[in-house]
Amino acid sequence: MLKEKLKNYNIILASGSPRRQTFFKELNLDYRIEVKTVVETYNPNLKRSEITDYLSQLKASVFTNLNENELLITSDTIVWHNEKALGKPQNFDDAKQMLQELSGKKHEVITSVCFTSKQFQKTVYDVTQVWFKHLTNEEIEFYINTYKPFDKAGSYGIQEWIGYIGIEKIEGCYFNVMGLPTRLVYKTLTEIADS
Repeated sequence: MLKEKLKNYNIILASGSPRRQTFFKELNLDYRIEVKTVVETYNPNLKRSEITDYLSQLKASVFTNLNENELLITSDTIVWHNEKALGKPQNFDDAKQMLQELSGKKHEVITSVCFTSKQFQKTVYDVTQVWFKHLTNEEIEFYINTYKPFDKAGSYGIQEWIGYIGIEKIEGCYFNVMGLPTRLVYKTLTEIADS
């Protein structure tokens, strides 16, 4: 359906995330993966979606030679809690500290997706509210040791054990918490195809 509408575009997914790659496959889209390294630093005055918008656009900025029919998709996800962004943990202690901070509280997961072609750039974002139950140190340590969530913003994957036992409720898109607001991506790609 959408694949047919987008047949004039060659989609480049600039993400090393296996979860995002799976989402694109399951959205039934043709794409190729191309990842370029970028240093993900941003102005500390940026907040919430300003951070993810900036980083998703920064990831696009290193692709300087797009062809006429190429559509580049870059993305960034953060966990926003206590007026600060929680990115990916550096090590076990960092992951443990993040999960202790999130325990028993509400946080936001924010993902921005940037669509870039030779002619335009469009950035959209989604926010999901997530509530964790109180997590014991034993639960936190078991999760980190077993699942090693070092590639995940906020040190957790909602689709893993910690999500099964720890999340009391969410408001918003579940898939956004996994790293891609699939409904919003589909909607934006449809708009691009129809324009």
